Amino acid sequence: MAQNESFDIAGPAGRLEAILMTPENPPVAAGVVCHADPAQGGVMHFKVVFRAAKALQQRGVAALRFNFRGVGGSEGAHDLGRGEQDDVRAALAEMQRRFPELPLVLGGFSFGASMALRVGCTEPGVRALFALGLPVLMMTDLSFLQACPPPRLFVQGERDQFGGGDVLRELVERLPEPRSLVIVPGADHFFGGHLDEMQAAVGAWTARRPWAAA
Repeated sequence: MAQNESFDIAGPAGRLEAILMTPENPPVAAGVVCHADPAQGGVMHFKVVFRAAKALQQRGVAALRFNFRGVGGSEGAHDLGRGEQDDVRAALAEMQRRFPELPLVLGGFSFGASMALRVGCTEPGVRALFALGLPVLMMTDLSFLQACPPPRLFVQGERDQFGGGDVLRELVERLPEPRSLVIVPGADHFFGGHLDEMQAAVGAWTARRPWAAA
């Protein structure tokens, strides 16, 4: 049966608080989901992060959520997105240790989406990436996305104040394949009132096993 396990990861700035959600059957992939900006109250328990991890779990992926340095029970201090990328790498290493034969999937919400993309575009073990509510208007450099080999899913609220539907369409159209985009009509940055649609988009993408095309 599906299970949740809480434990600490050895991170570069100290321990990182984590929760692993395993599926009912042997997992087909191992995933990491990153949370929103710690400076704005982001934690791994955010509904968007939990729902994304649940979508992975329901499709047979072991899904790890963790708190970035300085959040909740995680040690260290917020590092403006620099050290947080090393936290992501530590989470990936933990999943690779636990599931050495499985492909790695990496994603996140808002700040966590940007961290996931920055790490996942260069880490050779990452086979698929997803970004939820990517804060495009807050990101100064998106050029790294032009050379990002893993299959990528972008899920964005049509009315996201940090980059709405039109902004994301323009961005994604310029990116190399394989990539896909789901715009959730009427949704804001937090997918308020539209969490089911967001979760369904992640679940449908996961069901296609995009890592197999990497």
